[in-house]
Amino acid sequence: MSTLTPREIVSELDRYIVGQNAAKRMVAIAMRNRWRRQQIDPALRDEIAPKNILMIGPTGVGKTEIARRLAKLAGCPFHKVEATKYTEVGYMGRDVESMVRDLMEIGVQLIRQEESGKVRVKAEKAAEERLLDLLLPPSMRPQSGYYADALPQAGAEEAGSTRDKLRQLWRKGALDDKQVEMEVAMPSPSVEIMAMPGMEEIGGQFKDMFSKVFPQKKKTRKLSVRDAYELLITEESEKLVDMDKVSESARERVEQTGILFIDEIDKICGRDGKGGSGPDVSREGVQRDLLPVVEGCVVNTKYGMVKTDHILFIAAGAFHFSKPSDLVPELQGRFPLRVELSALGKEDFLRILTEPQNSLTTQYAALLATENVTVTFTPDGLEEMAVFAQKVNEETENIGARRLYTIMETIVQDLSFEAPDRSGESVAIDREYVRDKLKDVAEDRDLSRYIL
Repeated sequence: MSTLTPREIVSELDRYIVGQNAAKRMVAIAMRNRWRRQQIDPALRDEIAPKNILMIGPTGVGKTEIARRLAKLAGCPFHKVEATKYTEVGYMGRDVESMVRDLMEIGVQLIRQEESGKVRVKAEKAAEERLLDLLLPPSMRPQSGYYADALPQAGAEEAGSTRDKLRQLWRKGALDDKQVEMEVAMPSPSVEIMAMPGMEEIGGQFKDMFSKVFPQKKKTRKLSVRDAYELLITEESEKLVDMDKVSESARERVEQTGILFIDEIDKICGRDGKGGSGPDVSREGVQRDLLPVVEGCVVNTKYGMVKTDHILFIAAGAFHFSKPSDLVPELQGRFPLRVELSALGKEDFLRILTEPQNSLTTQYAALLATENVTVTFTPDGLEEMAVFAQKVNEETENIGARRLYTIMETIVQDLSFEAPDRSGESVAIDREYVRDKLKDVAEDRDLSRYIL
């Protein structure tokens, strides 16, 4: 678990997300409280429940990105779901408990990768020996039983000498492109099970059962030595990793540090903002089913029973046509911490284009550099983009920072197309360049709505 202080967490989030300091501070405190809880006496620890967060703000202002970066920073299982995917149990659609099963799958993959990293050195040694077996001529490959005893001493010495030479060549990289034949496991036949609504877990169990019934087939393929080596490392890692230990560790990680991000929660409010208008399959029904999961229950997964008592739930929604108070009262109470994210303006757009470590300008410059075209963005050019993004968001739908993607793509579209023919050139994207590329769109409002 991350031991970063709240100030350090906010500082890390600042590297990728511009503004929204209130939201960053709130999630930083929530993450630090998890670490604090682990330091408390176990008798009291179970009594401290996570304080779930509700983020309110228009699309494209950083709600999802804050949660995703936070989970990556903390190294904890994270799963984003759309509230609109789920329906009340008994109706066609996904059961809300499936979000916990999906989170558990992510947790298992996370722990498996960590465990594979721990046994990487052993796996590389074993993979190297198997690779050398493939590189040796068939007559020199190691035999077992009678043939091993019958192998002449001189032949064994010759095989050992050849093996050492191959090992040295391999480690120097001289054999990377050489082709070898090896048996590769083929994927098991896919069996689709039509499970009843709310019984997806049973369908998953049937699929697992069928995958064990059908033996895994193998096929001989020709691969480069480098590709074969990576494949052999994967196979050896799987032999060394204890999956029972992985499942147990993943369950513990999910229960204690898992984060479930429920997006579009405003879309399951009552119709026209009236929460008391009677049962609604796609809205109030989902809220009622969410209640026990958010409050704390036990969900059956193929890796065992998973408790949701200490999973952190972060919900988000624009709440354009409804408000948080339109959620059923019980669900409102499960999200005690609320933070409003502000809409983005010109200054924010300018910072988004320049400050983040992986800013759009950095991405496009790197993409075009592959064609040997040097692209530079001048300060006045970036300012013009920010002004235009704010203007379009005000005159059409406000989609936040996502507007910058459409504007940037429109600006560099011609350059991207012509880049292979302009190798070695340097292009400065300044105010005049931006205005020229957006001229037709800016003059025609209908065209602006259509293109941007």
